[in-house]
Amino acid sequence: MTPPEARLWTRVRAHRLQGFKFRRQHPCGPYILDFYCAAARLAIEVDGRGHEHPDQIARDRRRTRWLAAQGIRVMRIAAHDVRDELDGVLGFIARVVRERIADIGAAPSTTRAKPPGRSPSPPSVER
Repeated sequence: MTPPEARLWTRVRAHRLQGFKFRRQHPCGPYILDFYCAAARLAIEVDGRGHEHPDQIARDRRRTRWLAAQGIRVMRIAAHDVRDELDGVLGFIARVVRERIADIGAAPSTTRAKPPGRSPSPPSVER
């Protein structure tokens, strides 16, 4: 991990960010996410100056589109913000996690109604 990633990890690991669980270096398809909160389907990427290069910007956009197609939102946080404004970054992350969890919880159910008189069966999982 880079120093900004390590600094952020010390504050979000072990449910330290308002009880939310994060994983670090989480594999997702062809990508490795810096940090991932499964409950919110949220990836957090800490971007250093290398992400300002046009080729890297294009790669990051492709990656974000692929993750969005999987239902994962990507938050990109500048490494200098983690270094200089960590408390603000943590507050922002916590707010986005809460919003995402509320949105996911409010999403329409994927279960289908059964006709009356039939015993319930387990809901199907749509992928």
